[in-house]
Amino acid sequence: MYQNILVPIDGSDTATNGLLEAIKLAQAGGGKLRLATVYSTAVIALEYAAAYTALEEVPSKLRAAGEVLLKQSGELVQQHGVQFDTVLLGTAIDNIGELIVSQAKQLPADLIVMGTHGRRGLARLVLGSTAEYVLRHSPVPMLLVRKQT
Repeated sequence: MYQNILVPIDGSDTATNGLLEAIKLAQAGGGKLRLATVYSTAVIALEYAAAYTALEEVPSKLRAAGEVLLKQSGELVQQHGVQFDTVLLGTAIDNIGELIVSQAKQLPADLIVMGTHGRRGLARLVLGSTAEYVLRHSPVPMLLVRKQT
């Protein structure tokens, strides 16, 4: 079974669905979860840097939001009796998929469980797909959990 499961989370319902699936897998096989969230200042740095002077506060606010997210997600995992640790990653790049893949290698993960929004067409083209990037570059198997309707 999978002993080290990486679970990228972003606070969305689909990420929570992925986390719940990862909890089930960890319970079944005695595995441990690593909850990872990434905050990126890339858009702020590129699009808004010239317009605002209070931008120095933005990274610390994004970091604080990431810490809250990890704490809340960790509480959910604890309720299910699963071992876990957390990692909060900050970056100025806009492809956070790279950081997720890097984290999978660093752990080293046996599996990545990730929620996906399942966007198609223009929405996927415009917004990109972190899950697709991770799937294409992951060094380990990956379980994508779709948005439940």
